[in-house]
Amino acid sequence: MSNAAALQPPPPLEGSARLWGTIALSAATFMNVLDTSIANVSLPAISGDLGVSSTQGTWVITSFAVANAIAVPLTGWLTQRFGQVRLFMASVLLFIISSWLCGLAPNMTMLIAFRALQGFVAGPMIPLSQTLLLSSYPRAKAGLAMAMWSMTTLVAPVMGPLLGGWITDNISWPWIFYINIPVGLLAAGITWGIYHKRESQTRKVPIDGIGLALLVLWVGSLQLMLDKGKELDWFHSAQIVTLAVVAVVGFAFFLVWELTDKHPVVDLSLFKRRNFWSGAFATAVAYGLFFGNVVILPLWLQQYMGYTATQAGMIMAPVGLLAIFFSPIVGMTVGRVDPRRYATFSFLVFALVLWMRSNFNTQADFWTIMIPTVIQGVAMAFFFIPLVTITLSGLTPDRIPAASGLSNFLRITAGAIGTSTATTLWENRATLHHAQLVEAINQGSSAASGAMANLGGAGFSTEQVLGQINRLVDQQAFMLASSDVFYGSAILFLLLIPLVWLARPARGGGSSDAAAGAH
Repeated sequence: MSNAAALQPPPPLEGSARLWGTIALSAATFMNVLDTSIANVSLPAISGDLGVSSTQGTWVITSFAVANAIAVPLTGWLTQRFGQVRLFMASVLLFIISSWLCGLAPNMTMLIAFRALQGFVAGPMIPLSQTLLLSSYPRAKAGLAMAMWSMTTLVAPVMGPLLGGWITDNISWPWIFYINIPVGLLAAGITWGIYHKRESQTRKVPIDGIGLALLVLWVGSLQLMLDKGKELDWFHSAQIVTLAVVAVVGFAFFLVWELTDKHPVVDLSLFKRRNFWSGAFATAVAYGLFFGNVVILPLWLQQYMGYTATQAGMIMAPVGLLAIFFSPIVGMTVGRVDPRRYATFSFLVFALVLWMRSNFNTQADFWTIMIPTVIQGVAMAFFFIPLVTITLSGLTPDRIPAASGLSNFLRITAGAIGTSTATTLWENRATLHHAQLVEAINQGSSAASGAMANLGGAGFSTEQVLGQINRLVDQQAFMLASSDVFYGSAILFLLLIPLVWLARPARGGGSSDAAAGAH
């Protein structure tokens, strides 16, 4: 077959086939994204049941994240070898099998191994679901299709902790993995029925063994450093220093090798395109900021504001309301409106939301805390699709899987960096504020003396009084630390806007093609 024929995408699907294809691909994506967060709230139950410490239990999360981060950028290379449909089907079916094995795991060692397998086989699923869905729609409707599909990426991270908590409390923790089986089988069956005759062109690309080994080395070291850094006190730990050195040196060798190899395992030539690197980096940094704050808010609510996990989940849930309303509008108009304007608007709304949160205090009620979350839905709707439109504009269909995989890799890595940075900063700022507040508690302070007298009069012992005072100081210190993180993130969102405008305006069919990565 000629190169021209290889680059020719299959015709769009029609009628019910297109509808069911969209549902199946979105279900697979939902299952994948849900699994990145569903186990977080179940860790205490998993650790207790398998007889390990909570620290060891965190490897359930770490193993998945490390393996997933390694697999995602391999999507382009694997697609060339095996084809889009076959690779997507293999990813879904292996994900089902590894989920089943996770539920059956008799000990923590086996669970960590199966979670690593699950993370690795999940890697190509999201980039390929985007690519397959794009091929299902005519260009004029591609933006709308990806807007509808991207709802799964907004709902799944919020649903994960809620669903994981409910299943753990009411059934048992293995079922957080077993629920993937019916969803995955349904998605796989429908996808194969619709797409098996729409396979992409394949070619036997040589295996870049050295590039793959270097990728595993530096990405694995980086992810381990990010996941374990806070627990091991960052660079005060020899283990973290070693991981950092391996990550930096491994990355340097990886860059040199991939840029000179004839058949690189990751297509770094994509970074020669201004729209790709500006859009991908803007997406990654913004997602890192967003995800870091998504982690901080429920932590603060549950640990220092007396909210239960369910109540904290209810605070986070409305983020999808306005996003569901505005995303179709963005999808229908992204081909006619400069996507840089939409992305700028998104960053401005994110900054507004975070500034509102930076003004919270310990007296803030449920509705005061929820309002910025509702408004954030607007920012989410104008975030993914315009930025991916910029990132993938002008690319031929055969390069979209590689570009989507690489941009998703940057986003996933930025999410890990954002989480580690935000939680570390939060605790460090809280320690500083705690020390400053304690200075004000002395015999000359009428407020402190009055509070102690009241607590003593209520029957508390001296130790209990001091404990209560320390609890109040902690609450205020972490409130001030949260405000610092929120305010700093708002400023960073504003500073990201010029990066978006470094891109050239996306024109013509590229805008529609670019919708193929809106996660």
